[in-house]
Amino acid sequence: MNVHTAVRPDKAERLARAREEAYSTPLKDFHPGKPKLFQDDTLWPWFERLRKEEPVHYCTNAPIEPYWSVVKYNDIMTVDTSHHLFSSDAALGGINIRDAPVGYDWPSFIAMDQPKHSSQRKTVSPMFTPTHLDELAKLIRQRTIKVLEGLPRNETFNWVDRVSIELTTQMLATLFDFPFEERRKLTRWSDVSTALPKSGVVSSPEERRREMDECYAYMSKLWNERVNAPPKNDLLSMMAHSPATRHMDPDNLMGNLILLIVGGNDTTRNTMTGSVLALNENPDQYKKLRENPDLIESMVPEVIRWQTPLAHMRRTALVDTELGGKKIKKGDRVVMWYVSGNRDEEVIEKPDEFIIDRARPRTHLSFGFGIHRCVGMRLAELQLRIVWEEILQRFERIEVVGEPKRIYSSFIKGYETLPVRIPG
Repeated sequence: MNVHTAVRPDKAERLARAREEAYSTPLKDFHPGKPKLFQDDTLWPWFERLRKEEPVHYCTNAPIEPYWSVVKYNDIMTVDTSHHLFSSDAALGGINIRDAPVGYDWPSFIAMDQPKHSSQRKTVSPMFTPTHLDELAKLIRQRTIKVLEGLPRNETFNWVDRVSIELTTQMLATLFDFPFEERRKLTRWSDVSTALPKSGVVSSPEERRREMDECYAYMSKLWNERVNAPPKNDLLSMMAHSPATRHMDPDNLMGNLILLIVGGNDTTRNTMTGSVLALNENPDQYKKLRENPDLIESMVPEVIRWQTPLAHMRRTALVDTELGGKKIKKGDRVVMWYVSGNRDEEVIEKPDEFIIDRARPRTHLSFGFGIHRCVGMRLAELQLRIVWEEILQRFERIEVVGEPKRIYSSFIKGYETLPVRIPG
């Protein structure tokens, strides 16, 4: 089945049912953070209704602790840039709607407040300077060409595994100077660290613990090697030789490693897959891109908005405060739904449409704002730009030939599989 319609009939039907349910459910019973909504891609009407009727909503109808949903662009910006009011601290619950299970509540610089946050973040930021990215671009292009040249023609394959995971994991191995032949361990650890119990990624809590212990043991060994060697230009070495991070306790080290693995893996890989899906669902935009490859420049941020690879970030209120007319108490969990803010009609024109030549494509929340704005965002954009430059030079089109299988998560908004075919 070749997919050339903007919205497939089954998807339209699914969304119509979701809309009916979202608009007939009392707001007091809303739980927009339900992972199933994201796995089924039926989240949209729930957030649409909240944006219209209750943009700051308190959910008490969930199998997790009550939480506030912040769903409009400007309210999300307020929370994201007010770190004096809203904390990311792992000790208070961190950055995920669900508190980390005991034993997994590792502090990382994204789950820290000032001043510790900035001192640890600065340690790795030299990796993402324009000069260093220019160097990395050459390597990214070589590897992208090699991966694309190896793809089969006239044969269905899983784009997620063959391209998105492969390219992002190769990059991650380079950033860590991780043994290249064992790079898929990084993918696995990323998946296990963010997996929910019902996701099927691990079969039991014991298996998860074992794999995370393996990750810690492996990375600790590499860490010790870097501490005892002259400084090099990789993330582990940068942290091992910086006064701000050299003496991290084991939990802080693990927290920062997992942050960098997930940040360097999940976000880019899911946007890379999302780009193929978005262009197939919008054949007019695909045609526009093929006719004018310069539009890659604006398509990349548009894909990042359209996909929103991290659906939310959570904060904890440090004081009693007010947002959108609602009184938020000290200690309340506050969830910024980037995925909803990126569809806010008041800020983004035609937000539900995928438009690769938008006038202001960088008006999106996918990288966050304030002190926690994504440190690797320029690298993510670079990887996406290069992969599409090389695709357009090789293939007339990449056809999506079946439904994607989405991840069971309301945090990572991504894909397990996307069946595609490249006509010969």
